[in-house]
Amino acid sequence: MKRFIYGLTLAAGMVLATSCADKLDELLENPNAVNATTASPDFLLNRIQLDFQGLWSSSADGGARLTRIINQGAALYATAYGPGAGNNFWSSAYAGILADINLLLPLAEEANLQRHMGIAKTIKAMVLMDLVDTFGKVPYSEALDAANFNPKLDEGAAVYAAALALLNESNAHFTAAVSGGTPNDYFYNRNYTRWNKLVNTVKLKYYLNTRLVDAAASTAGINALIADNKLLGTGDDFVFRFGTAIADPDSRHPKFAGQYTAGGGDYQSTYYMHHLYVEKGFDDPRLRYYLYRPVLTNTTNVDEQECVSQIAPPQYLVGNFPYCNPAGNRGYWGRDHLDPDGIPPDGLKRTAYGVYPAGGRFDNNSAAPVSNINLGMKGAGIHPIMLAAFVDFMLAEAALTLKTTGNAKTYLTSGITKHMNYVRSFAVGGPESAVIKAFEPDATFTAKVSNYVTFIETDYDAQSSDDAKLNVIGREYWLSLFGNGKEAYDLYRRTGKPAKMQPALEENPGPFVRSLLYPNNYIVTNTNAVQKAGLAEQVFWDKNPASPWIY
Repeated sequence: MKRFIYGLTLAAGMVLATSCADKLDELLENPNAVNATTASPDFLLNRIQLDFQGLWSSSADGGARLTRIINQGAALYATAYGPGAGNNFWSSAYAGILADINLLLPLAEEANLQRHMGIAKTIKAMVLMDLVDTFGKVPYSEALDAANFNPKLDEGAAVYAAALALLNESNAHFTAAVSGGTPNDYFYNRNYTRWNKLVNTVKLKYYLNTRLVDAAASTAGINALIADNKLLGTGDDFVFRFGTAIADPDSRHPKFAGQYTAGGGDYQSTYYMHHLYVEKGFDDPRLRYYLYRPVLTNTTNVDEQECVSQIAPPQYLVGNFPYCNPAGNRGYWGRDHLDPDGIPPDGLKRTAYGVYPAGGRFDNNSAAPVSNINLGMKGAGIHPIMLAAFVDFMLAEAALTLKTTGNAKTYLTSGITKHMNYVRSFAVGGPESAVIKAFEPDATFTAKVSNYVTFIETDYDAQSSDDAKLNVIGREYWLSLFGNGKEAYDLYRRTGKPAKMQPALEENPGPFVRSLLYPNNYIVTNTNAVQKAGLAEQVFWDKNPASPWIY
């Protein structure tokens, strides 16, 4: 009997303990936490799109600094791109975007939300490619398994292949006859024909990046895309548009918010500005749209700009590179590559971002300080993630290097014309329109574009080798990538163009960054993680010579 009573008591205790544990679990459960039961596919997709533009912005900014589009404020590559440099990018990709897509897709499939799945899978493919382009080998096959805290690295080629499969699936979602729901679409306003064209354009980028790995597959893939004739064209540009709201959340373009709020922000690249108005002997038609000058002459005050009293370093003199300021004393005031100087009392005279793409001021020689949030387009700029013009530049590269369908020079001049017209169209479509047209009427701008294209045609024809012609293509593509350092960085590693970039101020800045180190937040949390040997490690599609092939 005693044994029976003991057994009942034990059983009751176990029931009570279980009941208490269940109650404790209920108390510990966050009522605001998103899970598969409570998650809204619409809200998830909103978050995914917003986080994607932020991730892209981070990638584009780093690439712009590495390719001399804007200044990199460090003397050594290792200083600027240590293990901490990729922390936010890594977390945003894995814990943010990819995790949210993983949560969204089964919900969307159950509700037959075909367009939700199409947008989500397209973004997922682009994020996976960006991870590989940034780090090389990355976790994927085990990355989103909640039970696995130590996911393995996957080969970059395998992750790229998974991205390509996702793109193929995306096209099916965009063309499905029946779909539930109407997603918020921050890019194309539910124009799924344009989404289909974007998918095909990302495939073009896939094949172009992998041409050094499998030229035959790239040639066939690109020719198929050309034959299908469903790539981004005029009016199909894939951009994220910013607003003018200052209140939290700040909807303005981050470059405007950083520069026009207090007149601070980035230093522009001496070398890039040199190419915009010195190198060819005349102004690039986009110069006054890209950049705004708070002054019309350069300083001679060493307290404002230390380099004006200094001789260029030996590697600059030997290569005849521009140093300190571009020629002409026209107020274009920036920094040389890997200039680590702090911010001097320069009176906010340094060249600022213009109307494109940051939503700032058009440069009509007004020469006023930019510490005013009501200037120009008030920050209503764009992220030019993938433009129709970029398609033509990529096709020009493919035609020259792979002999794909079409004429490289024709694609090149088409890309230049499309981009210049896009910049102009964007700028005159906002509150700066009257200022722009008063200073530069439509006919004047059109004539400048025509003259520029004629110059490039002559320059291209004068080159005696395919490599030299590729440099013309690469240089002109690079000049069209203001605001998009992501594509510039991939172009530079893929082709080595533009060739003979301005070197660092330090004679030995360390090897050029061919990929980022794995971030600290991955290394310290994954027991299987091993840090790569260094920044010179190349991603799988970068089969070009090791550094200093590019520098």
